[in-house]
Amino acid sequence: MRMPALKLSPFWICAAVVVLVGVALTIFDVIAINKFIFFAGYVVLQYVVLATAWNIMGGYMGYVNFGTAGFFAVGAYASVVLYNLIEAPLALMIPFSGVVCGLLGLAMGYLTLRLRGVFFAIATLAMAIVLETLIINWDFVGGATGAYILRSREMAPFGDYIEFLFFVMLLLAIFAVAMARWLELSKTGRGFTAIRDDEIAAECAGVPTLRLKLIATTVSGFLMGVAGAPFALYVGFIEPSSAFNLVYAVNAIAMPMIGGATTWLGPLIGALLLGTVQQVATVTISSELNLLIVGVVLVFFVIVAPEGIVGLLKKWLGGRRDDR
Repeated sequence: MRMPALKLSPFWICAAVVVLVGVALTIFDVIAINKFIFFAGYVVLQYVVLATAWNIMGGYMGYVNFGTAGFFAVGAYASVVLYNLIEAPLALMIPFSGVVCGLLGLAMGYLTLRLRGVFFAIATLAMAIVLETLIINWDFVGGATGAYILRSREMAPFGDYIEFLFFVMLLLAIFAVAMARWLELSKTGRGFTAIRDDEIAAECAGVPTLRLKLIATTVSGFLMGVAGAPFALYVGFIEPSSAFNLVYAVNAIAMPMIGGATTWLGPLIGALLLGTVQQVATVTISSELNLLIVGVVLVFFVIVAPEGIVGLLKKWLGGRRDDR
């Protein structure tokens, strides 16, 4: 009697890979491997969350958001506010930052989603600039001079606190990818696709476009907020120029486009690939080359594989099936 084949969804395969990577890094820590692995791994996983969050609007619906750095920074500064008020632990900072940025995304949606194309993109960039100006003039969070956040040197059972932050970001990355995949396969995700293909036709067909767009801005903002929540603890010192850095916006756009912006898997692949290359370049060459690397890789993929790595693999696999 033949046993039925065990089928694993791509999501569970990717989740298993991420968990195995975490276990491997734990083993590396036990045998005293360089701590930089955890610093770099945190940044790569942070970009997994940001790229996935951006893709909910940019990839699923076709609305390009240049305000990623603004949401990320608001999430980071929301943690600073909570820390200054009650010295809250990270377990409270993350949901608090997510809710604040989710509400910010909802408000942004009401104000900007009647705009389309380049006008919407410019509006999101302007929002990030306005938010940075407000933070610069808010003394409670340090203003333009920045603020220090004191953290423990160790966190049981992880040892070094950076290792703890790495595992927190690992869980957030799994959560973000799971959320994106669920949205993609749900009725809401099909509505997103209809908006991306032809918004006017979707409205005529009875698709509640405004409601769906507000859902997308809220979920996207929430995920960007939770990505920024641990940032102040990670760096130990936060200032507007670092939190609102345009690099976050550029990477959040480039990574889904390189991986494939119409599927949940694309941002994951793009973030792991491009984030790893950037971290290696930071150590071996210079961190100043990170944006150059993004530009070169993005131009290459726009020319060679406009649908990203996932689209290229689908074409290759489809061609192999046709040959059979």
